[in-house]
Amino acid sequence: MLNLTVKEIADLVSGKIIGDESTPIHSVAKIEDAKEGDLSFIYLPAYEKFQQITKASALLVKPDLPKSRSDITYIEVESPEKAFFLILREFFKPDFPLKGIDTTAFIHPEAKLGKNVSIGMNVIISKGCRIGDNTKIFHNTVLYENVEVGSDCLIFSNISVRENCKIGSRVIIHSGTVIGSDGFGFNPDEKGVYQKIPQIGNVIIEDDVELGANVAIDRAALGSTVIKRGTKIDNLVQIAHNVVIGEDTVISSQTGISGSTKIGNHVIIAGQVGIVGHIEICDNVVLMAQSGISKSIKKPGYYFGYPAKELKTSQKLEAHIRNLPDYADKIRKLEEEIKDLKNKLSSQT
Repeated sequence: MLNLTVKEIADLVSGKIIGDESTPIHSVAKIEDAKEGDLSFIYLPAYEKFQQITKASALLVKPDLPKSRSDITYIEVESPEKAFFLILREFFKPDFPLKGIDTTAFIHPEAKLGKNVSIGMNVIISKGCRIGDNTKIFHNTVLYENVEVGSDCLIFSNISVRENCKIGSRVIIHSGTVIGSDGFGFNPDEKGVYQKIPQIGNVIIEDDVELGANVAIDRAALGSTVIKRGTKIDNLVQIAHNVVIGEDTVISSQTGISGSTKIGNHVIIAGQVGIVGHIEICDNVVLMAQSGISKSIKKPGYYFGYPAKELKTSQKLEAHIRNLPDYADKIRKLEEEIKDLKNKLSSQT
């Protein structure tokens, strides 16, 4: 439990204090669950109602929020959610207590470890591996031959990194992820029997990437599958061989990216998006949830649907689809009116 004051927190986020600056803060919590000694925040109108019932000792709020509680200390900031996240990073960042090298770990004599590397139980570090300073590798993880890992990485439990793959510095990889599994490469022979194409490339993960749990990143057939600097990938994402993903891109859960596709910088890919192979997606594109991307996207913007189209076009099409029953009724009525007119014209002649 930490012992902070509201003043220390306000100084960090350049906030204005309304109330007692010496109010003690020991933890953080959601506003509806907070108790005495907790700091919370209000950043959306939907949460303003909790101001009346919260037990938090202090709240981060926007300057224009009416403050109705004299027993709460308020910290005014322009962006309460960003201030809250800054406080989490500064004061409440979790410490993973893995120290030293466990006696059950196997480290090949030709592997090279930097300073202050921590290795958990049953970890295997194979021949030719290189591990940078201050990296922590947790239990049951396996690094195959000639894997490189940079400094200050967190590699959690039950992770497999196949031979010759390279991981940068300050990378976080969550449990169950597999890096460098064989790409899905098969070719049918003259009898229609699928023959495996050797996958002899690797995977390169650049600095400051975070990979969620149970992510699968296939090695390239030739060359490298590349995840560039700062990209964040959610749980249960499949990235096929020879894919290249740009910098500061985010990919949500259950997305699948087919082979040899190239994705730009600052792209947002929502959940359950499917992307075909051998296409390119430019910078600053947002692919909305459950979209199917069947061709290259060369213009920044929002895209949705299957096949995906620019959002406004897709919304118009969806509106027409919802109105199809009404359109059908109108068409039937028009057909009946036309038929009546034809009958009347026929009877007059």
